[in-house]
Amino acid sequence: MNSVEKVTRAAFESDELFQEILSRVIKDDLDMTAAEFSEISGIPSSTLYKILSGHRDPNMKTVRQIVKTIREIEGTEHSNFIAVIAARPVLDNIIEKKMKIEGQLITIREYSATSMEEAIVAAIRAERDGATSLVCAPIVSPTVEKVLTIPVATIMPRDSLLTAIKLAAKKMR
Repeated sequence: MNSVEKVTRAAFESDELFQEILSRVIKDDLDMTAAEFSEISGIPSSTLYKILSGHRDPNMKTVRQIVKTIREIEGTEHSNFIAVIAARPVLDNIIEKKMKIEGQLITIREYSATSMEEAIVAAIRAERDGATSLVCAPIVSPTVEKVLTIPVATIMPRDSLLTAIKLAAKKMR
């Protein structure tokens, strides 16, 4: 469940749950302070603090502004995300689903593929889903670059390749 879904569901559950979830989303999911969120959202900091502390119930206009701001920050307002295509074991090593790069919070969406065909299909699906760029293995990147209109970055697994070669050499003994 993404941050917007968490906040909107909580808003319909109870005021207390809304406060708790909104506070967690701002702090943990968005990695921001309430003051930073207030500045970006245009919601006065005093209003936001009153909502978070339970001294004020938000009106619908404020809830809509909160949701809109979360979408903008997460890059889901316009479906902005970077798609990563790889085998499931590689994707399982991706700990962060959001990364702060040059001050912008970037959403990372995983697409699992175990064959060339699956990787190409995943790349096309990612672009249709709204990916703004794609990261994939060098074996598939030349092909997907020909069929996509979004930028493609190639994974260059130098360190993991050297580790695998050393492991193979040990196994030869």
